[in-house]
Parts: sequence; C-alpha cells; structure tokens
Amino acid sequence: MSNPILRVLSGTFDSRRIVETVIPQRTLDDVVLPTATRRSLDQALAHVTQHDLIFNKWGLRERHPTSLALAFNFAGAPGTGKTICAEAIAHALGRRLLIVRYDQVESMWMGETPKNIVTTFRLARKENAVLLFDEADSIASRRAVSLDHGFVRETNTVINVLLQEIERFNGVVIFATNLAANFDPAFERRIRTHVLFEMPGVHERERIWQLQLHARTPVAEDVDFRALAERYAVSGGDIRNAVLKAAMSAAAEPGGDGFKAIHQRHFEEGIREVVAGKRVMQQSVMEKTLSPTALVDELRQGRRQLSALTLPVVMMTSVSALVLALIALAFALTH
Repeated sequence: MSNPILRVLSGTFDSRRIVETVIPQRTLDDVVLPTATRRSLDQALAHVTQHDLIFNKWGLRERHPTSLALAFNFAGAPGTGKTICAEAIAHALGRRLLIVRYDQVESMWMGETPKNIVTTFRLARKENAVLLFDEADSIASRRAVSLDHGFVRETNTVINVLLQEIERFNGVVIFATNLAANFDPAFERRIRTHVLFEMPGVHERERIWQLQLHARTPVAEDVDFRALAERYAVSGGDIRNAVLKAAMSAAAEPGGDGFKAIHQRHFEEGIREVVAGKRVMQQSVMEKTLSPTALVDELRQGRRQLSALTLPVVMMTSVSALVLALIALAFALTH
C-alpha cells in the first residue's frame, strides 16, 4: 500500500520503511576512540551486561526505580564514531541493530509520526534488537509551551509518545546527536549514560588511517600516516572519505594494475579535498545567515510587501461579496 492517504485511513504502516536493519559486523576492537570516550562506552555496555546483577540480584531496583529501557545518549560531531559504536554494542550483545532516521519517521500527515514511533519500538521489541535513533535532537527536542499552531501540538505529541515508549521498552535504545543541548529535559532524565564522542587526537588519527586499509591494499613505501595525523586534525569519518578518494586516484593512474599503489600524495590530495569540501559547506551556511541589521531590513521589506498586497486583496474580497449580494437580490426579485 504505497499511497500515504490510504495508509493513514487504513492505519497500516510498513515498519521496514521506517527503520534500517543492520546485522552487526564491526566490534569494539574495530573502533579507535579517545580514552575518555572509550571509558564511557565501556560503562554504557556494563549497564546492559550487568543490569540483572545490579538491579535485581543486588536489589537496587527497589531503591532506584527507573524506566525499563536502557537508554544511552551518544553525542558528538559528525564522523566521530557514534553509529559504528552503536553497531559494536549490538554485536557485543548478539543482537541486530535497527537504525531510525528522522526523515523516515517524520510524516506530513497529522498523527502519523507518533504512530511511526510506536511501530518502531514494537518492531525492536519483536526482534529483541538494539534501537538507534540517528539525529535524535530532531525528534526529542524541547517541547513548546504555546500550542497555537497544529504543528506545535503535533511536535509535543511526538515527544510525549517517545517518552512513553521509552518507559515501556525493555531493551537498549541509543540516541545519536550532534546537538544534545536541544534535548527536552524530561528526555534527558531518562538517559542512563551520556557518551561524549570527542575528536580523535594525533595517536587515534594515526591508528584510524591504518585501520582504513586492507591487507591486500597496495600502499607505497613513502606513505607516512603519522605525518598525516599530525598535519590534519580531522574526524574518523573524514579520514575514511580521504582514503577512498586516495584509492580512486591511485587506481585511475595509467599503467597496469599490478604496478599501481597508493602514495603519500594520494592521501594528501584526498584529505585536502575532504577538508576543502567541508569549508565550502560551512561558507554556504554562513552566506545564508543574515546579520541583525539585515534581518531587520528583511522583516521591514516583508512588512511593506504585505501591506502593498493587503489593500488589493481586501478590495477584491469586497467586490466579490458585492457581486454575490447583487446576484442574490436579482434572483429574489425574479422569483
């Protein structure tokens, strides 16, 4: 049933379109993290593996009642390993990972987004899977006080439903975000552990460069991963993209495949291209940002345009009403 209108009227939802099912392959040994981040991640995993011992056998549940869900917040800049670590936790628990992205959950149809959230938790409960909400700040943002508009009420309803599902969910749910400050306070109180994914240091970056390559990957002798790590303070995701760019550049060079290899210049060109791309995106965002003075000018201009449009609209409405009244009067006189 692809028609969204029919889906709303019938109350049916395809849960497979809402989530992405991942069979975990990567483990915690595949992840390179700063010491503080790794320590917090180990504590989060201990909450799961030792939950029965701490809260049931040791009786702490009677003294510290909490929601059933083991909810964790993974906060940090893009490319710092949040999704990979969620997969690694699912692998350590022997469970599947269900990835939920906001653009898949959100619906233009009033009332459908909360139903999508319920469907997501139902599927995770059925499959005993780890649930990962990507870009969670978009769906768990602070609730509005003013309810003058329907979309505001809808947003508040979504958050309320999410909180209720967390309370009832007897499993592991991870919220990944770049903007943890936007979380609703009630949502924050339900988080067991906050894990801050910091940018990797020089040592971590060197290891990440090395781990991106396979044993069969031809690497030239002039490659110096330490120099790359010291020169470019980037995230693990940036390094991954740079390695792929370097491999494509090396493969595109003339000559037989047996003589091709990835050189230092390929890695340098790849990471410079990645960094330049990020600067372009940042510049595009900044160009769209108005200064306070420009913003006031835009508002004033909009007000002038609105005023210029208001009079013709009012006149057209009045004329239309007069025409309708005359037609009604003529009809009454002739009958």
